[in-house]
Amino acid sequence: MSNERQARMADRIRVLIAERLEKGLRDPRLGFVTITDVRVTGDLQHASVFYTVYGSDQEREDSAAALKAATGMLRSEVGKRLGVRLTPSLEFIPDALPETAGHIADLLREARERDEAVAGLAAGAAYAGDADPYRESDEGAEPDDADEPGETGADEAAESDDTPSDAR
Repeated sequence: MSNERQARMADRIRVLIAERLEKGLRDPRLGFVTITDVRVTGDLQHASVFYTVYGSDQEREDSAAALKAATGMLRSEVGKRLGVRLTPSLEFIPDALPETAGHIADLLREARERDEAVAGLAAGAAYAGDADPYRESDEGAEPDDADEPGETGADEAAESDDTPSDAR
């Protein structure tokens, strides 16, 4: 039950902070900030706010400083609009999502290049031996049914005899 409450509160905090940032802060250092996720502790006393900033490294650092400076104001606004007895403390954490996505894109590009190289090598390749060494050739005679493992001539004779052994 507390997990549902944590999720609802985290979602509400994310919306409230995003709305406030959309209206704008009076800090020129704040860049194009996107709130990606909010996680609230089990006792609902602390909220970790994950964000990304579109721009250069300098803009990211400036936006981080602006969010740190505005933490108190954002917490008081969240407290007013959230309607809970104790307002959770806010901690702004830069999200590594863009860097991770870039790294994954690089890995996928490298894998695609390696696949193309292997496909190029395989196009001119030939088998070292027979194409399918486990397939029996069509030239030979078909195997005899009596030669199958586990069956002997005596077993076949016993199966074909319809008379019971007592009647002999």
